[in-house]
Amino acid sequence: MINLTLEEVLLLHEKLLNITDGLAGTRDLGLLESALYGVLQGFGNEEAYPTPEQRAARLAFSITQNHPFLDGNKRTAMLVMLMTLRLNQVQIRYSQQELIRLGFSVADGSLGYEGILNWINHHKLQGSDG
Repeated sequence: MINLTLEEVLLLHEKLLNITDGLAGTRDLGLLESALYGVLQGFGNEEAYPTPEQRAARLAFSITQNHPFLDGNKRTAMLVMLMTLRLNQVQIRYSQQELIRLGFSVADGSLGYEGILNWINHHKLQGSDG
């Protein structure tokens, strides 16, 4: 499975904030590392998040909740989720409004990890590998 590195996520965040006129910068690098490396945890040979869908959902949740950036946490979380899916050949179809609502629902606490995972699976195209 392909995972984004810390450096790649920082670069994505910077590029995203340049496009959207946000305040670039990291509030707490440790919280970002916690989100990124948390998806790699497991016990023995059992991975906690063995599928791209599960990892993408956990990343979206953790980055949003950990709030590691000065600005653009929801936007970056959604982008990291989408990139994780794309890099692992999982295709989803969604509207921009659906993605925005997802980000806000995670941020306000009305949607957690399982809700994000359900959203991904609901929007996943048939025959999409993951």
